[in-house]
This record gives sequence, C-alpha cells and structure tokens, in this order.
Amino acid sequence: MNGALAYGLAPADNRDQLIKTHLPLVRFLVNRMMTQVPAYLTRDDITSSAMFGLVDAANRFDSSRGVQFKTFAEQRIRGAILDEARRLDWASRTLREKQSRLSEAIEQLEKHLGRPPEEEEVARSMELSLESYRQMLGDIGHLGCVSLQESLDSTEEGSTLLDCLADPTGINPLELIERNDLTREVAKRLEKLSEKERQVIALYYYEELNQKEIAEILDLSEGRISQLHSQALLKLKTSLSRKKIPGY
Repeated sequence: MNGALAYGLAPADNRDQLIKTHLPLVRFLVNRMMTQVPAYLTRDDITSSAMFGLVDAANRFDSSRGVQFKTFAEQRIRGAILDEARRLDWASRTLREKQSRLSEAIEQLEKHLGRPPEEEEVARSMELSLESYRQMLGDIGHLGCVSLQESLDSTEEGSTLLDCLADPTGINPLELIERNDLTREVAKRLEKLSEKERQVIALYYYEELNQKEIAEILDLSEGRISQLHSQALLKLKTSLSRKKIPGY
C-alpha cells in the first residue's frame, strides 16, 4: 500500500486538487489580513506567503485525523503570513517591551481585582497619564494580530483566539463541538470586557468592518478604536493564558 495513503495523506493528484479548490480561501484570507499586518507588507508579499501556506497544508494534510482540510489550511495560511511578518522583524524590541509591560500590568490587576481592569486603573498602576497609556496602546496596535493568531494548544491544527471570535452561526456544528470548551471560556471573558471593547470586537471580527467604519458607527476616532482593540485583545489573551482549558 502506498505510504501516503496508509497514513491518510493525499496522493499528489489529490493534493493538486486541494490547492486549486481552495485558491478562493487564499484570496479571502489575504483580504482579511491586509488590515492586520504592517503597512509595508504588500499584497503580493502576503499572497505569496499565503500560497506557500496552502501548498504546505496540502502536503501535510492527514485526513485520518478527522480535521477538515479547510480548517487545517486556514491555520497554515495564517501562520505562513505571520511567519513572513516576523521574519521581516516588523515588531521592534521597544514595541514588544511595551506590549509585555501592558500584559503584565493587566494580569497583575486582574489577579488583584478579580475582574478585567479599567483603562484608568491600568494607567495608574503603570504610573502613566491616561493619555500616555492610550498612546502606548496605539503604538502596539499592530501587534494585536500576533496574540490573536497564536495557537492556544500544542497541535499543528490547534485553535487560535481568532477561531473562537468567529460568528457562531457560521461555524460547522462539528467544528463548534470540537472546540466547545475553549469557545465557552472566550465567551465568558468577552462578557467581562467594557461595552465599548465588546462593540469593537463584535464589529471588527463578526461584522468584518475596518477601523474607519467602526469609528464612524461608534462616533470615535480611528486612533481610539485602535486603542480599544489593542486593550481588548490584551485582556483576552492575558485571561486565557492564565486559564487551563480542559482537553487543550
């Protein structure tokens, strides 16, 4: 028996068909991630990385694992795009240090308060003015996609925070069951965000609006939307990283 078939791997002709069939997925994810990566990454750069991810997914896909190819490919494509961004070292050490300081401050306050802290409380704990704190949030705004895309378990096709923010009405029931525990945990933590933070998350990830459109709806500046987005993601990631999800 062919070794690839014995382990559930698709033969070459099937892999080619998987790639051709899922080219629209590449275009969709490229369009989606254009707003989540640094501006100096061109559409061609992102598309090239996405195609590499799709080919890699087709080569590695093992149907015996019971995971749909589309789900597996999405992870590989997003990962390839983010790998390219990291390779180009788009996040300076200073920005990463700022993000680390913010995450630590939020984590310590949440432990002390027993709830996600308000921005005034975080600013006070960091001995910053509210204006300076918001400026820091704006500075690290484009780092949000890293925390959002990080795998929350150790498997190659593991769930990410972005997966769990997807509209439940659009999820295949089987896929929803597979990550039910994690989704419930994310839902609990979303409820603890401020109203404005929840609105930004909902409009950005459920309605797929850009920051300019969200700013118009909420009657806020684009900069303020970026700050709220960064703050919400930091709170979610900090909270989830402290919680051991059963089965993950």
